[in-house]
Amino acid sequence: MSVPPRPTALLCALAAAAALLPSATATPARASASLAFGPCPDSVPSPPAPDRVECGRLTVPLDRNDPSGRRIEIAVSRVPASGTPAERRGVLLVNPGGPGGSGLPYAVTKRAKLPASVRRSYDVIGFDPRGVGLSTPVDCGPMGGLFTAPGTDPVPTTPRAERTYLTSLRRMADDCAAGAGTDTLPYLSTEQTAYDMDAIRAALGEPRTNFLGVSYGSYLGAAYAAQFPHRVGRMVLDSVVGPWDWYDFDVVQSRAMLRARDTFFAWTAAHAERFGLGAGTDAVRRSYLRVRHGLAARPVNGFGPAEFDRAVYRALGRTERWAGLADGLHTYLTDGSPDGLRPASAFDSPENRNYEAANRIVKCADGPGPTPREILADIHRTRRLDPHPVLTGMEASTCAYWHHRPNHRTPLGSPAAPPVLLVASAHDPVTPIEGARQLRKVLPGSRLVVLDDDYSHGVFASRGNACVDGTVAAYLVEGVAPGADVRCAGPGLPGVS
Repeated sequence: MSVPPRPTALLCALAAAAALLPSATATPARASASLAFGPCPDSVPSPPAPDRVECGRLTVPLDRNDPSGRRIEIAVSRVPASGTPAERRGVLLVNPGGPGGSGLPYAVTKRAKLPASVRRSYDVIGFDPRGVGLSTPVDCGPMGGLFTAPGTDPVPTTPRAERTYLTSLRRMADDCAAGAGTDTLPYLSTEQTAYDMDAIRAALGEPRTNFLGVSYGSYLGAAYAAQFPHRVGRMVLDSVVGPWDWYDFDVVQSRAMLRARDTFFAWTAAHAERFGLGAGTDAVRRSYLRVRHGLAARPVNGFGPAEFDRAVYRALGRTERWAGLADGLHTYLTDGSPDGLRPASAFDSPENRNYEAANRIVKCADGPGPTPREILADIHRTRRLDPHPVLTGMEASTCAYWHHRPNHRTPLGSPAAPPVLLVASAHDPVTPIEGARQLRKVLPGSRLVVLDDDYSHGVFASRGNACVDGTVAAYLVEGVAPGADVRCAGPGLPGVS
């Protein structure tokens, strides 16, 4: 029996696309299980010829402890290895992050960026994690007003605003319980998704799971290693989430965002003639706050402080977006238009609604949440560091009011797993490098590849760094792990044109 999500246009569209996927042919719990592949839905791009992509779906238990109970479907994609049979190293499962990121098209888009030796060696396997995309998608409806535009200022500064903030979190939790169903919430966890990964491995007839996980994908990889240490093959965890509770991770990230924004201010000031936001860091900060205060006082066409903070959060994660952010600030100060700050895709698109719902549901299923008192105390502490923080990434705050309280945390890592390769950017504000340093403690013998002097999220086959890409490719293709940690020279801050 599939999960009964709320019948919205999003889920109707996803259900129609799912109908294009062929059904699995056997139960994935058995080693003899198989997975039938056929045409993919339109949401999956076609790779350049002669490569091809094919899709299928696998039926798995909603609850791994009740294999005869409710069933859900996992959508899977595959781009076969382009090399000879002698070059083949097996399958490489990939995950793009989130929680909530769709992995079905990622098999095509990420594979296109992988070194040629990796493309020749592996069938790249994408999948939508349970609750995401075409894998029995979840819906939280209005999510406590998250998609209302303009949204309420996400940084409460008065007791009344704090009460409003906590009320919105409670309403979001209520909406998720109503949309996904309280009987489903406990089973949309990372731990359960790790079991789905092993079901995919078994259905493909592979003895080991090779894995490339980015951002949240690193957390998923560590969860797989905890449950199936002897089935781990070559595992690369890029832009690593630390082994913390999700709420604690969100707090760490919010502080890293302050550091990244200060760096952005200094960088913009260094290019004052190009951006016109001020000749010093303090001047740029004042320009930034003029924009935010202006939008808070008078939103423009549904663009207010919540939408502004989301734009800033997104831009700070990749230095190639910094110039666009600076230009958007200048445009608003010049003519009052926030259009330069708007993302290309709508925040309330069907795909993003599913992403935001799955993000909260997974985080709250992975372990205990904070108390309301802890949330407000951390906001106070962060505001003492900077009165105007970016709190967009504090998704796990919703877990304070969750309708199902997990009785344990998702286990991560295992001393029985083989050493894995961790990859990190030295100044990544989305997944700060301390996460990689902490995670390696539960993955003994693992090596850390650091891209120095870099300020972006996503490193391997993303930043175009030959040192990083060569090190990781050698590990994946030849099984050659570095004898020690590796430091690669990074690009530094971006230039301007």
